[in-house]
Amino acid sequence: MSIEGVHLLEHLQTPAMMVSRGQVRFANSAAKALLGVHIVGQDVRIAIREPRAVAAILSENGGSAKVKGLSTGGSVWEVDCKVAGPHERIVSLYDLSERVSVAKSHADFVANASHELRTPLANVIGYVETLMNPKAGGDEALRGRFLGTIRHEAQRMQALISDLMSLSRIEALKHEAPHDSIDMVALAHEVAGEFRDGTQVSVRANCAAAVIAGDRGQMSQVLRNLIDNSRKYARPGGPVEVSVEAASTGWVLVSVRDEGEGIKPEHLPRVTERFYRADTSRSRAAGGTGLGLSIVKHIVERHRGRFDIESRPAVGTTASLMLPLKPAE
Repeated sequence: MSIEGVHLLEHLQTPAMMVSRGQVRFANSAAKALLGVHIVGQDVRIAIREPRAVAAILSENGGSAKVKGLSTGGSVWEVDCKVAGPHERIVSLYDLSERVSVAKSHADFVANASHELRTPLANVIGYVETLMNPKAGGDEALRGRFLGTIRHEAQRMQALISDLMSLSRIEALKHEAPHDSIDMVALAHEVAGEFRDGTQVSVRANCAAAVIAGDRGQMSQVLRNLIDNSRKYARPGGPVEVSVEAASTGWVLVSVRDEGEGIKPEHLPRVTERFYRADTSRSRAAGGTGLGLSIVKHIVERHRGRFDIESRPAVGTTASLMLPLKPAE
């Protein structure tokens, strides 16, 4: 290979090697960082210990192969070999890990969403078929009970579809920074005032106003989701407190706290995952979709903020978001 060709390979960010007569004659910096500096001068079968990749490199016409674990245990790479001469090959390595991970996440998401919809849909079909039986359908008390169940399951599906659409809209906008001026103190009072069913939702603030650049609809959704969660899992009649604290550092801390049963430590790292439930039966009975905290996390990230949950069993849970204050004009 010419000196110019070697110089060109060295400036590539993609790991690349020149293999001659089965030996690695040259590897650029990216390839050395990936496979180690010792690969230069090694037999390619030792440098890349993957039979399919080696077969593609040593074949007469070159080729490509996907291999796993070149960088980390779960990584996926494509090894692409081009013929440069009678005994020379140019080998490039492309990291497909992120693409494979995204594809898997999408597949898992569709599978989970389908599973979540399948159960209530099966219940609805089962109860409708029972009501179509003249004996069951003619019993007014039974009919009323079954119709109530059908209504509950239909509402469950409706809530899930609504949250799925909401999550889709949030992801579509995640790279667009919101710019409306929102007073988080006023918004906290407004959203807390929506809950008038006996649960005590109080708001306290250390300032008269805390203005951020944001999307009002999305921030309302965040507060509504967090307050609703606290109401569901707080002890009966227990308080739910929303606090807004502006700091001189240019950030505002918004917290929603309850005095409920709390969340076990092993669940905390996963509660913002889609469809993850720390208490499956209780969440579904309360009408939860398993998407609420995932929606909150995505919205807070779009607002360039941070979201965190602290909880102690039998003491309570505090969900907090740190958001940058809007600079004074």
